[in-house]
Amino acid sequence: MSASPVSSDLAIACEGVHRYLGSGEGRVHVLRGVDFAAERGKVYAIVGPSGCGKSTLLYLLGLLDRTDAGEVWIDGQPMSRIDDVARTAIRCEHIGFVFQFHFLLPDFTALDNVMMPMRKLGRLSPDHMEARAQQLLSDVGLGDKSLRLATQLSGGEQQRVAIARSLANAPSIVLADEPTGNLDQANSTHVFDLLCKLARENGQAVVLVTHNPEIAQRCDVVRPMRDGLFI
Repeated sequence: MSASPVSSDLAIACEGVHRYLGSGEGRVHVLRGVDFAAERGKVYAIVGPSGCGKSTLLYLLGLLDRTDAGEVWIDGQPMSRIDDVARTAIRCEHIGFVFQFHFLLPDFTALDNVMMPMRKLGRLSPDHMEARAQQLLSDVGLGDKSLRLATQLSGGEQQRVAIARSLANAPSIVLADEPTGNLDQANSTHVFDLLCKLARENGQAVVLVTHNPEIAQRCDVVRPMRDGLFI
């Protein structure tokens, strides 16, 4: 990498990351020594064919999985030797996720869904959590629908709630796996614009996996991947 993993400009980095999936004759070398770094305030697109390792890398960066070799740094701190409890705490504080499927809790309101990460982190009072969740929903254009159940929102609205939820704890890193994959063109553009605008304003690093070339071209950095390596 061109920058040190402990550079103050980097929100997240990895070096020499290997990951195998499966076992026996079906074991696959999915990532083959990947290096990656993302600076604060920039938006990165990871692109490439299905099965090349994009989502696997995203889950490793987000501490949802462990590497077989190599190191991941979050805000300059190495992650490979910390236990699951510490990984969960770091993930809650520093990382926001947006997935292709929004994974909202259907029996809760939009407001409650956005408050969930804040309740888990436990740093704000209930009133402050509610006020922040309401502001984030307003930021994504859903301030007037905060008390609707997730099931009462359209697909595009649910994904906007998911973006607000990903920003709830003001994470330094936002990871997005095909965040617009199930949306039409208008909602896809709107969701991408919202994600980038809010994250850039907050000085966050945004790393997204996408098959959409139009979205990729609008990112600050595009990293093509093939056969488990950046090319």
